Amino acid sequence: MTTGTVVGTTERPRWLVPAVGVALILVPFLVGTFEVSLATTAVIFAVFAMSLDILVGYTGLISLGHAAFFGFGGYVAAYTSINLTGNLLVVMPIVLVTTALLAVVLGFLSLRTTGIYFLMITLAFGQMLFGLAVKWTPVTGGSDGLAGVPAAFIGIGPVDFVFTGRVSFYYLVVAAFFALWWFLARVVGSPFGHALVGIKDNEERLASLGYNTWRYKMAAYVLAGSVAGLAGALFVFFNRHAAPENLFWVVSGEVLLMVIIGGAGTLYGPALGAVLVRLFGSYVSSYTDRWQTLLGLLFVGFVLFAPGGIVGIIRRWRKRGRSPS
Repeated sequence: MTTGTVVGTTERPRWLVPAVGVALILVPFLVGTFEVSLATTAVIFAVFAMSLDILVGYTGLISLGHAAFFGFGGYVAAYTSINLTGNLLVVMPIVLVTTALLAVVLGFLSLRTTGIYFLMITLAFGQMLFGLAVKWTPVTGGSDGLAGVPAAFIGIGPVDFVFTGRVSFYYLVVAAFFALWWFLARVVGSPFGHALVGIKDNEERLASLGYNTWRYKMAAYVLAGSVAGLAGALFVFFNRHAAPENLFWVVSGEVLLMVIIGGAGTLYGPALGAVLVRLFGSYVSSYTDRWQTLLGLLFVGFVLFAPGGIVGIIRRWRKRGRSPS
């Protein structure tokens, strides 16, 4: 089993984490309110993209239903905060557990298929949950979703810190991003992560060595779904509204696009892809209604000329810089 393709921790430029950290910290000091809001959504989708990369980039499981966990986590966060509490120390563990349970159920059924059949069944389950969210009006609010989500806060005893401002919530999202990035990097750099890459490269060989590959894929599926649920919860607290559109297959397609454009199998690549796609959609749409066509052309360009995504481009630049003149 080869582990050479596990690049999330071994091939990441050493300057990347501190550079990204400094850049994210400085954002509110350099731009206006709109840009801070845009940066917040970009960082949330970076977490979402990293979660999908666990499946696509490391395990070789291409899913078109990953928005099911994103939207489900958002609904759980909204319902809990409206009816119980908006304390993140309570809400997030509930989101984590319930989304993991959903992933166990869907994974038990989905992982009995492979290839195009796995892609299609994940798409089908995602659309089933979308339909349920639209029709189950007493719980989900129907097509209107759940509005009036209270501001998130962290409460310990008599002390509460409420994230009412855009800037304070932005820094909460940035902190969550780095915590989850660190955690996922430890996972993919562990023997478990190496086994996932072995499944992607040659599942039959890994099974012949005595690995129960189905259990590894299930663990990866649950992990990816749980992190996506946390991202969905942050997105709902940011918008103060849970919408069924967050479960729709288009959201799954968008985050898959982020993973491919950024560079699958690297964690930081999909995060960069998420930032690029969100910024591209926001700024280009202000100039033309055909921004989705341009996004499609951008995707085609990466597939044809930079199949390794943004990370592949960075690697080529680094190799040229190290090569003797």
